[in-house]
Amino acid sequence: MIKTIIIDDEPLAASIIQEYLAEFSQFEIVKVCQDGFEGLKAVQQLQPDLIFLDVQMPKITGFEMLELVEDPPAVIFTTAFDAYAVKAFDAMAIDYLLKPFSMSRFSQAIDKFLQQYSAEDNTTKSEEFGGLAEKRDRLVVRVKNEIKIIPTIQVVYFEAEDDYIAIHTQSGKYLKKMTMKVLEKAVDPMSFVRVHRSFILNVNQIAKIESYERENYLVKLLAGGQVPVSKSGYSRLRQVLGL
Repeated sequence: MIKTIIIDDEPLAASIIQEYLAEFSQFEIVKVCQDGFEGLKAVQQLQPDLIFLDVQMPKITGFEMLELVEDPPAVIFTTAFDAYAVKAFDAMAIDYLLKPFSMSRFSQAIDKFLQQYSAEDNTTKSEEFGGLAEKRDRLVVRVKNEIKIIPTIQVVYFEAEDDYIAIHTQSGKYLKKMTMKVLEKAVDPMSFVRVHRSFILNVNQIAKIESYERENYLVKLLAGGQVPVSKSGYSRLRQVLGL
């Protein structure tokens, strides 16, 4: 049996998926969840093969939920907003169902999943849903068994740490699995500048800039501490600051 979870805050939408999926005997619905928090817990505990995932939900979005899943299952997005289509496929989704969808359209999505599910080189999973390139005003991280939402305005700077990004705020440090390349595209370029290969700085947190060794600089932070600035990073920083 193919273990399946439905994550949708609209009971009617969830019931339609259940009704349609009942026509396919190889699928077993192991859980129906009404928000991203409940969905995350279910995915971690039940390890499904496929999830039907709404995008706009209370607390955290479907995309944000996926960022917190270490080994994401195959995903079919279900939403009433077609604006998310490109982003869904960037996340390597199997398909994107725009509500209200018909049984015929639903069957097409199931066929796509079954074709990939049976393939030896299963490519339905994204290695990093945090790789979704979008402008963000918040980041979602997991702290032990809790989920924390961090407004980007509260970030002092970001630092690369192996496969993770360290998010430094005045209230503490948090880790998120994301690359610097993806993060750089996701934050506001007028507020956050990549000043070094390992650092992206909130320019509103700069106290002063000092010369350090040959063609290198240090940024002293309002919150205390300092961040190194490379030659190319200094050029980008000057451009944003209008120096």
